[in-house]
Amino acid sequence: MSHAPGSPRLDEVRSLSPDLPGRLAAASLRVAVIGDVMLDGWWSGVTERFCREAPAPVVDLQQKRAAAGGAANTAMNLQALGARVRLGGVTGTDAAGRELRGILAGAGVDLQALIHHEDAHTAAKNRIVAGGQVLFRLDEGGGVPPGAEDLLAASVAALLDGADALVVCDYGSGLLHGSVRDALVALRGGRLTVVDAHDAALWARLAPDLVTPNAAEAAMLLGRPAGLDSVPDRAAAVRAAAPELLAAAGAGTAVVTLDRDGTALVGADGGFHRTWARPAAEKQASGAGDTFVACMTLARAAGLPLSTAADLAQNAADIVVHRPGTSVCSTADLEQHLDSFADSALSPAGLLARISAERAAGRRIVLTNGCFDVLHRGHTRYLNQAKQLGDILVVALNSDASARRLKGPGRPINTAHDRAGIIAALSCVDYVTVFDTDTPIPLIRELRPDTYAKGGDYSAQMLAETPVVEQCGGRVVILDYVADHSTTALVSRIRAGGSGAGAGSGSTV
Repeated sequence: MSHAPGSPRLDEVRSLSPDLPGRLAAASLRVAVIGDVMLDGWWSGVTERFCREAPAPVVDLQQKRAAAGGAANTAMNLQALGARVRLGGVTGTDAAGRELRGILAGAGVDLQALIHHEDAHTAAKNRIVAGGQVLFRLDEGGGVPPGAEDLLAASVAALLDGADALVVCDYGSGLLHGSVRDALVALRGGRLTVVDAHDAALWARLAPDLVTPNAAEAAMLLGRPAGLDSVPDRAAAVRAAAPELLAAAGAGTAVVTLDRDGTALVGADGGFHRTWARPAAEKQASGAGDTFVACMTLARAAGLPLSTAADLAQNAADIVVHRPGTSVCSTADLEQHLDSFADSALSPAGLLARISAERAAGRRIVLTNGCFDVLHRGHTRYLNQAKQLGDILVVALNSDASARRLKGPGRPINTAHDRAGIIAALSCVDYVTVFDTDTPIPLIRELRPDTYAKGGDYSAQMLAETPVVEQCGGRVVILDYVADHSTTALVSRIRAGGSGAGAGSGSTV
């Protein structure tokens, strides 16, 4: 895929810069979505009394809002992120079906494969909200009318025509489990295929590139009726069970969504990547998982590395989880969100105030530091490992002057302001600060971290920081050495305008 001179190819991108969503949208990829569509209703009002007939609250409705739900919400998110989307599914000729079609058509989603069946009752989920609290949900419609499955199966060829990617959204209605699934398997082709299903094992024959179960669905795949919520570290449990999980789903990669705990990505090659969520204080949103799947699919179809795609999708999900109701994340939303991290570097005083509060809440503090001039895979893996050593990860960046003294003339390539914004956008990073000294020793004395992490081919004995960390009651941890592109090699290749792989010396920061 073409790229602007001086900018990395999408398959080399590791940093979540604000221009990344625009680059994905500019690719104008075709994505086919097929699955169970529904209409999400959000009916809000006030309640000040109970009814006479039963001890139930009376809600005086003030607003009724509808949104696309299920597979339709995945399609809406993809369209909002710049994909050209064709949606396959079944709606009725009822009012809910007409409203759902109107919402989708208004967003520009191609509906030629969305079957309009006169015997279907469009699935609708209406939530009753009062005082910011969902009181209950009214479900109606759904089911598969006779003949609907065969009609949808007959449209699969048109649905997939020219598609760069396919997303299967199977919420268990049974619509996709017979002739539709057979047609999808027969026409699988080489396109990126993503399965978001209540039971991904039913789609093993499709050999999906990626499956996206939630924690409960992953537990079902693993045959663990007790689920994953009983284990202290759900992400670690997913990593340990990766071969079994992937075998059950017939997939090359799985991203298990863990709501408040972010996601855990596992691959057939043994790869593992973790993202961390920025959860909302109160849960009033729905469909953040659909947003994650949509963004992850588009990012992978465009060629982004798996870990970068997962981090970007986590940011998209974080956006919608802070909005009430069912909503979508657009290219502009994601650009603005990533750009908001640009001014996120805290002053030493501001950082100390935040860390004092975190420590008072019983959280363990991890500190690491470096220039992080041009982000690469060694950096992102290293930062994710550092996060797992405690609860709060602080990244201290060398100032421009400090980086110049350390790296020589012509460095850094990116200013501290830009580097701070990119690092802060990573879901594993909690706080960023900038220091101007040659070493972070003065900051260590003030911050007194529980753990000081370093990457690369160091030993604790080699570090001038080690005695200071230990005097402050902390420990030094040397993280795994990651053989990857070095920053120096990347900078040389960018300046030369080359596109070779360019191996380097590891996770140098």
